[in-house]
Amino acid sequence: MTEGRGPNPVQILAKAAAALEQMGDNGEMTAAELAGLLGEPRSSIYRLLASLSDAGLVEQGSTRGTYQLGMKLFQLGSKVAQRFDERQLALPVMERLHNATEQTVFLCVRRHDQAVCIERLHGKHVQTLALTLGGVLPLHVGAGPQVLLAYGSEQFREAYLSGRRFQRLTPKTSTSARQVRRDLDEIRRFGYAVSDEDVTVGIAALGAPIFDHTGQIRAALSISGVKPAILGGEVEKLKRLVVEGAAEVSRALGCGQPDGRP
Repeated sequence: MTEGRGPNPVQILAKAAAALEQMGDNGEMTAAELAGLLGEPRSSIYRLLASLSDAGLVEQGSTRGTYQLGMKLFQLGSKVAQRFDERQLALPVMERLHNATEQTVFLCVRRHDQAVCIERLHGKHVQTLALTLGGVLPLHVGAGPQVLLAYGSEQFREAYLSGRRFQRLTPKTSTSARQVRRDLDEIRRFGYAVSDEDVTVGIAALGAPIFDHTGQIRAALSISGVKPAILGGEVEKLKRLVVEGAAEVSRALGCGQPDGRP
């Protein structure tokens, strides 16, 4: 018998979650609109919205009779987002990669049209590399920066490539939009970037993308050193270590694919 029993808490939570998701997808909504989408009586939706409003999870919209997601959800989401700190999550992986290769290891993020180094572990053999901690590089050079450009949105890539005068750092720097676009296509096809003396003569690097829980490019992990050490006999091993390391950080950031890619 079910007489006298109150509403099922699990069902109420499911309805609340569904209502919040609809408002997240559609913006401000009326109770009638939610009722129609959720297949619930309008009176039940009004009661649900009242409870969610009391909890700060929804609030009145900009027009009378509409509801929108509440600031409490933003506060909760911000606390969750604090766990997604790419530097904190990447550092143990970088240390393992550093110990395994003895090369310089970088973590870069994009800021506008530049790559910024937010962490660097110095190699045991080469100390004078172009990208310092806190330093920047253009996005069309270097393994890490090119990864950030390659996996950015198509709109951003085209905006970056259109009408730009590409700075030549060495004789091997790509300086035409056509060549850079070809380089980016190869990076997306293979899942990693190879920098062959395009930043500093005699220096090479390998880089791979780090994705977040939304599937967006979040950072780039790379290793760099003298060209024979990076692109010599152990190049395939180094590629695997960099790609696997970046994938591990991606998974820690919530990216659900086994290889860390969206």
